This record gives sequence, C-alpha cells and structure tokens, in this order.
Amino acid sequence: MPLRLLVIDEDTDFREQLLARLRQRWPDARISCYLPLGQGSLPPDFVAAGFDVVLLGDAAGLPWLEDIKSRDGFPPVIFLTRTGSEQLAVAAIKAGASDYQSGQTLDPHVLERSIHGALMERKRQRVMEQRKGLGNEVYRFGTVHIRGQRCVRELAAGTLGSVYLAESESLGAMVVLKVLRQVPDIGEGQGAFDRFLQEYEVISGIEHTNVVRIHELGVADDHAYIAMEYFPAGDLRKQMGVRMSPARVLFYVGQIAAALTVIHREGVLHRDLKPGNIMLRGDGSLALIDFGMAKELAVKAEITGRGTIFGTPYYMSPEQGHGKTVDERSDLYSLGIILYELLTGKKPFLADTPLGVIYLHGNADIPRLPGELHRFQALLDGLLAKQPEQRFQSAEQVLDALGELQEQFV
Repeated sequence: MPLRLLVIDEDTDFREQLLARLRQRWPDARISCYLPLGQGSLPPDFVAAGFDVVLLGDAAGLPWLEDIKSRDGFPPVIFLTRTGSEQLAVAAIKAGASDYQSGQTLDPHVLERSIHGALMERKRQRVMEQRKGLGNEVYRFGTVHIRGQRCVRELAAGTLGSVYLAESESLGAMVVLKVLRQVPDIGEGQGAFDRFLQEYEVISGIEHTNVVRIHELGVADDHAYIAMEYFPAGDLRKQMGVRMSPARVLFYVGQIAAALTVIHREGVLHRDLKPGNIMLRGDGSLALIDFGMAKELAVKAEITGRGTIFGTPYYMSPEQGHGKTVDERSDLYSLGIILYELLTGKKPFLADTPLGVIYLHGNADIPRLPGELHRFQALLDGLLAKQPEQRFQSAEQVLDALGELQEQFV
C-alpha cells in the first residue's frame, strides 16, 4: 500500500517545500494537508487511523502536538520547526514527537530517516493493537464489521438500521455512516432497503455546496451502508427558538432555496424539509441531508405506495398532509414554515395532535409578521399559500424574491 502522510501546517511556502521533498522521495505517497487556521481544531474523535505518519509544523505549535498525543492510536508525529530552536525541538520530543526537523531548509536525507523511523513505530503500534484485540473491534458497527471505517459512536438507532459517527481511513476524515443491518427479501425490510439505496442514488449524482456530500456506498449479504459528510456544527435546530437578524435569515433561506433549485432540476423532491435535515458547516454554509423520503418525479411506481403520508407535520404542506400528489411546490411550502420560524423563533401552526397541525396547515390563515418584519410578508405569502398554484412555482422564483429583499437590507 502507498505511504499515507498527513501534513498539518499553516505556512504556505514551507508546506510547499515539504510537499516537494516528500513527492520527490515517495512519488506514489498519498498526502493530505490540514490547515489549522482555515479548518480549525481537529474533530475531537479524529485519530488519523488511515495515516502512517503525521508531519506537524511549528506554526500550529506545541498545543497541537500535546492534543494529538493525548489521542489513543494517533500515528507517530514528526515535529517541524523553521526557527532551528533546539529548545523547541527538545520540548517537542518531551511532548511525544517521534522525531523533529529544524531549520528553514529541509534536508531530504534527514527527513527520509525520520519518516522511516516513524513508520517502524507505526508498525509496532498496530501490532500492539492487534495483541490487545482492538484490530477488528474498531470496525464493528452493531453486529456487522465494515473494514476501513473506524467506529466512534452510535448517533441514532432504528428497527432496521443505525447511524454512526465513524472515521474513514481512505478519506482521512470523520463521516456519518448509515448502516442497514439486514436486507430481507420481503416486507418492511425490503421497502427500507429500497429507500436506503434510493437515498444514495438521489444525492450521489448531485454536486452542490448546499447538498450533503456522499462518499461511499457499500452493500454486503447482511448489510448495506452509506458514508456521508459529517457536520460537527450540528443542524439548523440549534438556531431556532431565538430570533435572528434579517440578514442572517436571508443568508440561510437563500442557501436552502439554492439546494432546492438543484435537486428539483434533477427531478427530485425532498419531502421532509425541516430544520433537523438542514446541517451547518463551520464556515456558516448549510447542506440538505436525509433524502430517504425523496422521490424522483419521473418515477411512476412509488416505493411508499399512494396516499401514504410522509414528512413532519409541523413542516408539511396541506396537500402532503392529506396524502395528495405533491410536486416541487410542497418543498417550497416547507421552506416557508422554516422562514417563519427563523424570523419569529416559533412555529406558525401548533396543535395538540399531528392531525390538528395538519388541519391548520390546510385551513388556518397565513400568519402576519410583526411590523419590523413586514418586508418579509410577501415572501411568506408566496411560500405558504394553501393552494400550490398560488405559491411560488419554483425555487428559482424564490431566489429572485430573496434577491429583491436583500437589496432592502443593504
């Protein structure tokens, strides 16, 4: 297998010099770079399981080294210091570095010896893990083993499957792993498996910053799994309950509408658009997830059967709540509910039962926004109209309306 190296450093010039040295000696090596200032701290559960050696620049500093060495199973670290400070180098060794390199110019022969020494240390580390019986257990997800995916913890569990936080050794990154534990031939399990594969098929072909990235699909005799993008910042629910600035609301709703534009153009409905299915990244961008209820418009044979109600009642369009045929405008209605909640900090329709909420969606008046938010009323009316033909007819129209609103807040 090719050598896998993780370079953690912020200095562009120094990093490029290092990469040139590494590629000259190991042209087939797989090298990943992590920029501390741009990407922030390493995820808490990340142990670089798929890497052989880590090269840590002193721009990150000793605190990064100390954090890394506190994580069980992290690969050996070679500390790189530009200053040539022996004091810093000694401190790095005391903090657990396998070796260090000092000086602005990297000696390729010295670097090679350091990496070979670290590789020997990594081999010993893995042998010890095997002796402790950790070799296979780290790949266990419930009753199944998935090689190359290191299980961190279970996030959610259902009757037929579970969702886990995992570390992908091939990607060198944290992922969310949806695992269907069994693939029955008939009954509820078969429908679940069909929806599971549909989720992958729906989003694997869509590349857009506001749609979750799918990394891998795996299917075996007794299980299937999807590895997808991990969002450490959580979902949009964390932003709910507190009113936010109009500019922030426009920023969020614009991203959701952009995602709907893309999926609708591909002939896909989401059908369960809600804050829990809208994830936040560290840079503030949003991404839609959970397309298990999505439906391709061109497909006549519905996996779920006609008349079946899907979605969350609080965010469900009147036609969806009554089991009628839905189209893109149903997703736009759900976006309107989210818009209202972002603006006011509360849901527009509340009742004691789900059926009560569904009734209100179909019969209650569209709520009026308070005075300072009146500029959003036309947008809200165009999203929450009871009849689909009275709503915005496409996500593109919503984006146009948002653009006009944004000019008012400049």
